Amino acid sequence: MQDKSKGAPERIASFEVDHDYITPGVYLSRIDGDVLTYDLRTRRPNAGDYMDNVTMHTVEHLFATYVRSSRIGDRVLYFGPMGCRTGFYLLVRDEKPEEVYRVIRETLMQIISHRGEVFGASRKECGNYLELDLASGVRECRAYLDALPDEKSDFSYPKE
Repeated sequence: MQDKSKGAPERIASFEVDHDYITPGVYLSRIDGDVLTYDLRTRRPNAGDYMDNVTMHTVEHLFATYVRSSRIGDRVLYFGPMGCRTGFYLLVRDEKPEEVYRVIRETLMQIISHRGEVFGASRKECGNYLELDLASGVRECRAYLDALPDEKSDFSYPKE
């Protein structure tokens, strides 16, 4: 560990993962005590196919609302997009990865079945409420769900 008062800061763990081998999936990115950070990778990194802001923003609103209303909702700490626009982070406290995976799949199915307005789609509720589109969010979630196996046994990043 480097002394942060001298020179460059230490590298964060996510920069140690070789992004050339990551494919769509659910990965356990890090563990901090009882907080588990999941990498919900919806797209292959550095492949030129990135989520547009409207899609990313819509999925954020829908997924965050549904997952916080799920049976593990009281243990969900955060859900939000990656800056690289290839997926999302989900932070959960004290829950088994297999259960989180089941809830991720169930949440995606709820989004695909969602009818009506996107949650939080008003000026009062959102800082950019005009950039939400249900159809694009549903398409993204359907493609992601199709890429996930029914059950996940290994939450590790691929090495090659």
